[in-house]
Amino acid sequence: MDRTQSKTLAALWMAGWLTLMLIIAIAGREAAREINVFQLMEMRSILGFLMLYPLIRARGGFAMMKTKRLPEHVARNLIHYGAQLGWFFALTLIPIGQVVAIEFTMPIWTAILAATFLGERMTPWKIAAIVLGIVGVFVIVRPAASEINPGQLIALAAAVGFGVSVAMVKSLTRTEQTLSIMFWMLVIQSAAGLFPALYVWTWPPAHLWGWVVVIAFCGTFSHYCMARAMLHADATVVIPMDFLRVPLSAAAGWLIYSERLDAFTVFGAALILTGNLLNLKPNPSPPARVQG
Repeated sequence: MDRTQSKTLAALWMAGWLTLMLIIAIAGREAAREINVFQLMEMRSILGFLMLYPLIRARGGFAMMKTKRLPEHVARNLIHYGAQLGWFFALTLIPIGQVVAIEFTMPIWTAILAATFLGERMTPWKIAAIVLGIVGVFVIVRPAASEINPGQLIALAAAVGFGVSVAMVKSLTRTEQTLSIMFWMLVIQSAAGLFPALYVWTWPPAHLWGWVVVIAFCGTFSHYCMARAMLHADATVVIPMDFLRVPLSAAAGWLIYSERLDAFTVFGAALILTGNLLNLKPNPSPPARVQG
């Protein structure tokens, strides 16, 4: 497998992740208003599998998807399924800006888990990227209300689940092909959500199918981008790049929904960008030993 360590390649794959996640947030909010979240998740998994199949066939078929780490795949995807479910539910309960902001506690959990269980180093640049990113998120969102509602708690639980899932993906990329990780994600999540989806199933109206297809495509291939990024850099390098999704979401809200883009948003975006630039600095090489 191509395991070239390159922050540039990781950043390019994360650009794909950011684009697709921005689209899925808008599509998810629109679709979840009209159909049950369990049904939306099941349709997303099944359609995603159909979209992924040509890549599977091109790589040699299902025989190439064999794995010796099935328990890890199952655990990762059950956690990720629960986090995704909570994320879609939260989109229907609180403003999308709050969902995205709370979601960005995820790098804290990812960084701690990656450093604790995967042996990744927490350099000063990585710590600075995380701190600046979190500060930037709070500057943009500026939570004014002290009352915490269920939607916020659900979003926070989803963020923790995403953090655990990302750390487990990084572990899986050490032995598994990216396509195999995607295959098992769709299979396991389809199985996990089948009966709840059938229980609440109602045939969606025609206009919703467009949103569902967009969610399936973005939900499937965004994770392909994330897994590829993880292949080329540590999780503590990759994840802080995702902070850029907050100013990008603010810009999309301004362009699509005419939401105001104020000085706080611009300043918060600048903090997030600064953190990401610091995070991309190369690690200093150890001094050469002088033979005497």
